[in-house]
Amino acid sequence: MGEISAAAVRAFREKTGLPLMDCKRALTETNGDEEKAIEMLRKAGEKLEAKRADRATEFGRFGIFCGLDRPAGAMVELKCESAPVTQNEEFIQLANDLAQQLATGPGAASPEELLAQPSPSKPGQTLAQQKGDLFNRIREVFNVGRMVRIDGPCSGYSHNAKTVAGVLMAVEGGDDESAKGVCMHVAAMRPKALAIADLDPALVAKEREILREAALKEGKPANIVDKMVEGRLRSFYAETVLLEQAYVRDDKQTVGKFAAGRQMKILRFVHWELGQA
Repeated sequence: MGEISAAAVRAFREKTGLPLMDCKRALTETNGDEEKAIEMLRKAGEKLEAKRADRATEFGRFGIFCGLDRPAGAMVELKCESAPVTQNEEFIQLANDLAQQLATGPGAASPEELLAQPSPSKPGQTLAQQKGDLFNRIREVFNVGRMVRIDGPCSGYSHNAKTVAGVLMAVEGGDDESAKGVCMHVAAMRPKALAIADLDPALVAKEREILREAALKEGKPANIVDKMVEGRLRSFYAETVLLEQAYVRDDKQTVGKFAAGRQMKILRFVHWELGQA
């Protein structure tokens, strides 16, 4: 084959999104065979990505796939090197594709296992290939972090501002709008547990001891201190337990009462913030 035309190089560049000179070199070395050129560029990208693997990925977002009409929901943390990339449409698509495949596929015990599965939005590609192609275009390292799948109807919410957070919540009954409202509440109020019984006993014991010492220092009679402590614990529960918290959209009722009023039972929630374990 003769010299690769400028038009062919431009068309290939539009197709791959890669630098013009990389496209020309790949087409030249493969005699214009686009499939071979793409494979060659992927392999080159894999080598470059491996060299940069130790770079810090302190930014990112949470991909979420959910719905009260779906049999399962999932949330996946996708991290990158810089803040602007988190707003890139292809990066957002990759995060959501990871969550969708985790929810609708056979499941995965590790990021590597998930990446080996098909991409929901890129027919004929694995998620790993989708991730690799995006690396070739952006030249930033991407890391898949935490993953969770919950079987059954779920709602979710992804907050991408100063604090990057993701919430996935399993429910029975209710409606999508009400469930999402509670997910937004979780992102804002950061409850530690769903119900009082779910709180870490060590955390409750520590709080009880703090309240007891405070009451004794106030000079309260020892015989009423324990009753005072139990009363003051209610304020602690109202701050840390989702069902006991005042609902942010209507602080005249708790989240538990709001959910009950919508015939919705909250079964479980997962709340993650980027950069926190």
